[in-house]
Amino acid sequence: MKEIQITFEDSSKHTIPSGKSVKEILSSINSNNSRDVIACRIDGIPEDLSCIVQKDVSLQTIYRNSPEGLEILRHSTSHIMAQAVKELYPETKVAIGPAIENGFYYDFDREKPFTPEDLEKIEAKMEDIIKNGLTFNKKRVSKEDAIKFFKSKSESYKVELLEEIKQDEVTLYEQGSFTDLCRGPHISETSLVKAFKLLSIAGAYWRGDERNQMLQRIYGTAFFELSELQAYLKNLEEARKRDHRKLGKELELFSIYDEIGPGMVVYHPKGALLRITLEDFERKEHLKRGYHILIGPTLLKLDLWKQSGHYDNYREMMYFTEIEGQMYGIKPMNCISHMLVYKSKIRSYRDLPLRFFELGTVHRHEKSGVLHGLLRVRGFTQDDAHILCTPDQLQDEIISILDFVDYVMKIFEFEYMVELSTKPEKAIGTDEDWERATGALAQALKAKSFNFETNVGEGAFYGPKIDIKLKDVLGRFWQCATIQCDFTLPERFELEFIGQDGKPHRPVMLHRVILGSMERFIGILVEHFAGAFPTWLAPVQAKVLTITNAVDQYGDKVRSLLADEGLRCELDTRNEKISFKIREAQLQKIPYLLIAGNREASSETVAVRLRDGRDLGQISLEKVMKMINEDVKQKRLIPGGEGI
Repeated sequence: MKEIQITFEDSSKHTIPSGKSVKEILSSINSNNSRDVIACRIDGIPEDLSCIVQKDVSLQTIYRNSPEGLEILRHSTSHIMAQAVKELYPETKVAIGPAIENGFYYDFDREKPFTPEDLEKIEAKMEDIIKNGLTFNKKRVSKEDAIKFFKSKSESYKVELLEEIKQDEVTLYEQGSFTDLCRGPHISETSLVKAFKLLSIAGAYWRGDERNQMLQRIYGTAFFELSELQAYLKNLEEARKRDHRKLGKELELFSIYDEIGPGMVVYHPKGALLRITLEDFERKEHLKRGYHILIGPTLLKLDLWKQSGHYDNYREMMYFTEIEGQMYGIKPMNCISHMLVYKSKIRSYRDLPLRFFELGTVHRHEKSGVLHGLLRVRGFTQDDAHILCTPDQLQDEIISILDFVDYVMKIFEFEYMVELSTKPEKAIGTDEDWERATGALAQALKAKSFNFETNVGEGAFYGPKIDIKLKDVLGRFWQCATIQCDFTLPERFELEFIGQDGKPHRPVMLHRVILGSMERFIGILVEHFAGAFPTWLAPVQAKVLTITNAVDQYGDKVRSLLADEGLRCELDTRNEKISFKIREAQLQKIPYLLIAGNREASSETVAVRLRDGRDLGQISLEKVMKMINEDVKQKRLIPGGEGI
């Protein structure tokens, strides 16, 4: 029998007979932890453990406790769910069922809507399939035979997918009575699924296109250990309690009205105060760092969007209108007017770097199926800045932005991760420009000793970018800050500066945001703090609660004193029990509750309660104002001068 050589990830080499499966190979060499291996990569290509090896290869093992191993488990569980659905409801057509970040889903075409009771039945059937220990069998068949097979099963969605595949051969996976079109890899058998849960049902258009059939999407998750599933479900329940859509309504922050349109946010008074406070903070910090504040229009002539490249590369996300025979585009980004401001006068190298900042409202045509409260909207405001500089200044400017981001993240005590995204398939500009821009971003990250991941092909169409994702209290990551390098817009708008040599030169441009979409950031803050905002951000920082109507005048005096200090204070003089007023104010998550009765009025004090229930006792008005002002000045996260 022919012998072959297997090279493992630790560079060790083993000679074995050809024709053995990966599972047999690992067993024959007594590989450590081979029981924990659920799949592999052969010459970099993901494969099942049943894969037969016929030639010299490099072999990397995929362990169950790895992110890739968990993804494979979840993908396999989606197949088990599809099998259960087909066995329970044979008339249902299956579409696609991938693993996703925290679980999996499968899309089904069924005339009757799935119900929560159906999910229970599907889960029970899945348990049976798992207990039966069915093997995942991979079959290579011709594309033609696969089409015939799925046509015989009336699986029109699989047929449509197959007809678009260019290869003559495809792979199918069988487990028991169920066969699916899939590249794999999968776990070896269904009994390896130890813990799973079906979570929810949602609508989803086939292939994400609103013109196509609306399907029913069942979401689920799976883990190798029951304890991991239980921890995840506990976290999920906490996330539901913190859902910004729920809290936004309870705390009277914002609404999205059907009458206005999907993805369009209306801020209520308290939400508006929260946003204004954030915006004031942003303006102050940008002015400190030498930025010039701009305000631009919402509508710009179509010719400008063609000149910038947005029309060719981004028009499916834009809205257009015609006014007096002239076509206009509603801006999806704020950069164009900044280009014209730069061009409005002759610029010298002495003027650079030039930093323009705008809290600009933009509109993008997000598909209705992906809209989600404040986190995914169609109209939103970005803290956009465009920095024009010389090539020699580029790295220092990137470092300065990274310092700015770090400063802001520390205020909210957010941890974050950094990603560098490179040239996508659809891009403008030369390869040389892209290499130069990508190099500048990477060097700046290295200069700041940032650990970062590289996302190949995930850059913007006009340049590479650094994405900064903050981590919230539930361990979820959110995209916020971005730094994008752009050599193309200065070229398209013929931006110039006069260099030291007296000749015109082309500046380099950085697009960047710190918080990103104000809407998204507010949504993140609501969930991160569960609506209990730091005092400096809280829409209402203090509430005066009177015990009797006899002290209403004193209560109003306290409110006025705090308001004169620039603090946001309300007064509650309703004829209700003080315990009721306190409880209600705590539910509104107001940081400071200032209780006033006859004793407090006569001594010019208030009894101070914090929203977490701490009782600070009777305190003078002067000391209370100093305490609240200190919270605001220091931007403390917890009222009363204590850290988290």
